[in-house]
Amino acid sequence: MVEVTRLFADLLQKAQQQAANHGAVWRSYADPELQSPCQYGDVDAELVCWWPVENTDGADFSGLEQALELTLNAEIKAFFSAFYGAGLPLQHPRGPVELLMVWHQADFERLQQNIIAHILMKRRLKQRETIFFAVTDDDDMMLSVLNSSGEVYLERAGTEVKEKLADSLGAFLQQLSVAQA
Repeated sequence: MVEVTRLFADLLQKAQQQAANHGAVWRSYADPELQSPCQYGDVDAELVCWWPVENTDGADFSGLEQALELTLNAEIKAFFSAFYGAGLPLQHPRGPVELLMVWHQADFERLQQNIIAHILMKRRLKQRETIFFAVTDDDDMMLSVLNSSGEVYLERAGTEVKEKLADSLGAFLQQLSVAQA
């Protein structure tokens, strides 16, 4: 899914340019056990500076797909495979969002475990299967891809998705703009 990767890269580039123009530095909690390819500088008060870095390690979802007996939506696989980083704050017409990224390869493993738990919960509740990829400023709300169709929904934790925001992850990424510094 080159389109999703390209759109994501464009958003990252715009966000980096704005940060550079305002002298802003992105900081995130440092993993004390494993350094991220995207972090730089010294850890200070458990925080470290970071810039997004292309994921050249690859991301294999086959174990997750076999365990759940499903094929993950290609756009969501492309999204989580593209870059290492922390949460990227952006703006959607409905409000602020933070795109989730993988910090390092061990974090990719944790992401897969969280996706498995999420899908198992959806199955237990007899709801359509979704894969989260972003959070909002409301702790109970996330942005998810409906695995069967690729549509993007605003999802309240534990409930069936109702509010469709875009026909695809690529279309959703086109709705985003860089949050003001």
